[in-house]
Amino acid sequence: MTDPISDLLTRIRNAIQAGHSKVDVGYSKMKAEIVRLLREEGYINNYKVTGDGCKRTIRIYIRYAQSSEPAIHHLSRVSRPGRRVYVNVKKIPRPLNGLGTCILSTSCGILTGKEAYQKRVGGEVLCLVY
Repeated sequence: MTDPISDLLTRIRNAIQAGHSKVDVGYSKMKAEIVRLLREEGYINNYKVTGDGCKRTIRIYIRYAQSSEPAIHHLSRVSRPGRRVYVNVKKIPRPLNGLGTCILSTSCGILTGKEAYQKRVGGEVLCLVY
């Protein structure tokens, strides 16, 4: 697999389209941080790391409204292995004029766009969520 983050986002998108309540993805520290940010921003209900050693997986519980409308309407990868996208603090994307979330990989770790702006750091734009 050449792009594990794209795989994570695609699995979440596919689970939402199929109406599943949970989805399992392989574990990595970066995936766990992205999922943690999605949880903090309210896009997913919860997540749980299961297994041990190299057999660990992340189980993601998807959030739906009462009308079975998913909390995630758009989930896209920006920077990819073939084209890395880096931004400074002035150019951090604000999806839907700040209503969405931008996830960045910075020197301070994986942060949302708002956190990166507050810490005054730029970085690689991983994905946009709204």
